[in-house]
Amino acid sequence: MSGRLSPAARGLCDAMAAAFPGPGDVAALRAAAVPGPPGPEVASVRDADAGGVPVRIYDPAPGAAGRPLAVYFHGGGWVMCGLDTHDALCRKLAAASGAVVVSADYRLAPEHPWPAATDDALTVLLWARAEAGTLGCDPGRVVLAGDSSGGNLAAVTALRAPGLAAGQLLAYPPLDASMGSGSVTTYGRDHFHTAAHMAWYWDQYGGDPAHPHVSPLRAGREALAALPRTLLLLADCDLLRDEGMAYARRLGEAGVDCEVRLHPGVFHGFLGLPLPAGRAALAGAAAWLAATPCSGDGDSVRKGAGRPDSNRRLPP
Repeated sequence: MSGRLSPAARGLCDAMAAAFPGPGDVAALRAAAVPGPPGPEVASVRDADAGGVPVRIYDPAPGAAGRPLAVYFHGGGWVMCGLDTHDALCRKLAAASGAVVVSADYRLAPEHPWPAATDDALTVLLWARAEAGTLGCDPGRVVLAGDSSGGNLAAVTALRAPGLAAGQLLAYPPLDASMGSGSVTTYGRDHFHTAAHMAWYWDQYGGDPAHPHVSPLRAGREALAALPRTLLLLADCDLLRDEGMAYARRLGEAGVDCEVRLHPGVFHGFLGLPLPAGRAALAGAAAWLAATPCSGDGDSVRKGAGRPDSNRRLPP
């Protein structure tokens, strides 16, 4: 670990921080969360409805079959961002991996506190499993993915629906509402994403901080052991770094195939930024996604067991 930002990352970090509002004003934060440069062309991009949740579907090769399908949850502290802010990132992931990407426009806090976003996330997963064949994908190769708060939603959804995902791809997720790790102290200021912002986001989101469907790091060993293969993308200079490392250790102890890729010299949010580490991380994540093996549970969806209107029991 480098412990400090690269010169390019420091310049970008300072510029972004200067233009970003402090915590407390929902409208100002949402107004500041604007899309960046457009992503690559993707053969098919369309909006759809996934059991009542708006989604955007990115298909780089319509007509193909048996591909992985990534259900993607955007970051933004559960308070801001949406389909448009993460359009370029989803385009890049679909184009580089060959997978279909379904980006979920889940409900935001504080208007819709926990568990609204988690319920929307689960709804989209079940819809994606049921529609995978129609989308040219294998229902046994569905991966839950997300950045920042979206990574939290991906992790929580994997816990709520054991056996229904073939992988989880988590980029710098918040995993413990207590915010008690050492990196919070080290990088909680002057690294764009501040401890004050994160604490405020948690407050808007709500829920019991000790509940594993709020703080996945609190999940028990048995629940963790049921999770699929995992890739964690972490930034060295990020207040959430140590939560990610602790989660990886707990997954490993539970026997989960978990890989951590810790990128030095960068800060929270680097995956979508014009930095060499961001491009490398995205390329690596796309290759990992493309290599997703079948979970072996695809037949259950074809028989109806994974559909939203089925009798399959899922934890609350």
